[in-house]
Amino acid sequence: MSVLEQVDGPSDLRRLDPEELGRLCGEIREFLIRKVAATGGHLGPNLGVVELTVALHRVFDSPRDPIVFDTGHQSYVHKILTGRRDQFDGLRTRGGLSGYPCRAESEHDVVESSHATASLAYSDGLAKAFSLRGETDRTVVTVIGDGALTGGMAWEALNNIAAAKDRPMVIVVNDNGRSYSPTIGGIAERLGALRLQPAYEKAMDRTKSALTARKDRVGKAIYTVLHGIKAGVKDVVSPQELFADLGLKYMGPVDGHNLAATEAALRLAKDFGGPVVVHVVTRKGMGYVHAENNEADQMHATGVIDPETGKPLTPSSSVDWTSVFSEELCAIGAERDDVVAITAAMAGPTGLAAFGERFPDRMYDVGIAEQHAVASAAGLALGGLHPVVAVYSTFLNRAFDQLLMDVALLRQPVTMVLDRSGVTGPDGASHNGMWDLSLTGIIPGVRVAAPRDAVTLRQELREAVSIDDGPTVVRFPKGSVGDPIPALATSEDGVDRVYGPGDAEVLVVAVGSLVGTAIAAARELEAGGVSVDVLDPRWVYPVPASIVEASRRRRLVVTVEDNGLHGGVGSAVSACLDSAAVRVDRIALGIPQQFLDHASRGEILADAGLTPEGIARSVRSRLI
Repeated sequence: MSVLEQVDGPSDLRRLDPEELGRLCGEIREFLIRKVAATGGHLGPNLGVVELTVALHRVFDSPRDPIVFDTGHQSYVHKILTGRRDQFDGLRTRGGLSGYPCRAESEHDVVESSHATASLAYSDGLAKAFSLRGETDRTVVTVIGDGALTGGMAWEALNNIAAAKDRPMVIVVNDNGRSYSPTIGGIAERLGALRLQPAYEKAMDRTKSALTARKDRVGKAIYTVLHGIKAGVKDVVSPQELFADLGLKYMGPVDGHNLAATEAALRLAKDFGGPVVVHVVTRKGMGYVHAENNEADQMHATGVIDPETGKPLTPSSSVDWTSVFSEELCAIGAERDDVVAITAAMAGPTGLAAFGERFPDRMYDVGIAEQHAVASAAGLALGGLHPVVAVYSTFLNRAFDQLLMDVALLRQPVTMVLDRSGVTGPDGASHNGMWDLSLTGIIPGVRVAAPRDAVTLRQELREAVSIDDGPTVVRFPKGSVGDPIPALATSEDGVDRVYGPGDAEVLVVAVGSLVGTAIAAARELEAGGVSVDVLDPRWVYPVPASIVEASRRRRLVVTVEDNGLHGGVGSAVSACLDSAAVRVDRIALGIPQQFLDHASRGEILADAGLTPEGIARSVRSRLI
């Protein structure tokens, strides 16, 4: 029996000797490589935290001592050690393990949002609750990466945590110098300086040993003086201690792959009885040569791969939405030197890396700081430039106030590009981009485009950056772009009719990537004797006037969108029809207003009735 097979819970770890623990860490890495290769998932982050997670569960009593993982993509080892080893064959599939902490799975999972920088705020609240309840023997543990420390919310929490000297909290900074890509900015430079100055600690240790070995008062006095000027010495050897300046006890840096050293540091931190930062240095992708040698992101996230080669088992030959955007933005950048790009630590995943390589002076990576990204974009626009801010749709949620008050209120020309809009699927509830049309639809003056194919993505991106009197949004989903869908006719305000004679009894207004699905539904209905026109508004906000006019004298108007039904395009179209006194039966098809469990994109769309068969079924049921 392997060591891993003997570990069914955290208590089993405490019975292992050092040799068995070493074997366990190797077996966990082998397990991760084999299982994640078969399903896809976050491989690099988890390979990097094996020893750290083992140490955490040996030192702390989870779940009584709650362990809060920031973002949570590095929680696979935690899942393995808390009784879920046998469920990894279903990782990130419907009914299987979530790729993030999940409260429904285990009492050891405290939170489950996969948005970065929130962990310290959760932990601050937990520590306050334990204090008020008199549970002073419980320690709150936070695991946060150096990448997440580029987000302002983390420092808002640290500001509060530092003021509570008697609340037991251990803040583990998992420092691998990366988020998706290398961490940038002043915080990264400070942590890097601390990480690279082990000579200082060694010198202090040698001095302490030499002086305190003397039994006379002189030796002790000299060491006391030296200890008193320690902060000043460290300011000379490395930059000023980042956390000590906030009043937080700092320990480190510790080699996060030395299990004994990591465990010793965590025990000292636990015994301190107040907030302590333990700076642990790890290597993303540790122990898997293909991840370690992957310069882009150390195999942060993978699809299904061959574990021996690290290569995808079925390489995709189709073009994806992100690469079409990337290519067109580079073309625009070559034509216009006022166009600049902003990423929140995700240049590669959002398609901005190529722009940054071609125009390095016009590309800004602000770290995991979406609020700052959008407010900074407003400043760039005020300075005469046209910023393009590319983020995942789900992360626009965090910057809504800045888009509303710092961009739209000032009528600044900022283009938001929302990748992974609609349903993303396997990453679960907090990654689905099903909120952006509801959020942007309430912003005065915003214009929102939803391209249906590669051609319209290129067109609408160019139209967006040509607008100079307010914000624009271009949204598209994850995955491959489908075949081109030509327009049969185009109205004066830019609405494309993509199917039907123009005077059919049923009008379908379809949004973005669901245009093709709506056309397939129209064909099915037509085969059953129901005539259908399908319109693609291209720009969904504000609702084009021709959509309202086209809705007159119809038997039924149907809206189809991959957004939450509340406050989406269906709601906006319906409101415009009411305002224009257009009395027509209507159906709004979209995503139910609920948090969706992880599953494939196709499975979720089918559940919501957003398939050709589902749309046709909804139309037939209303026409009966």
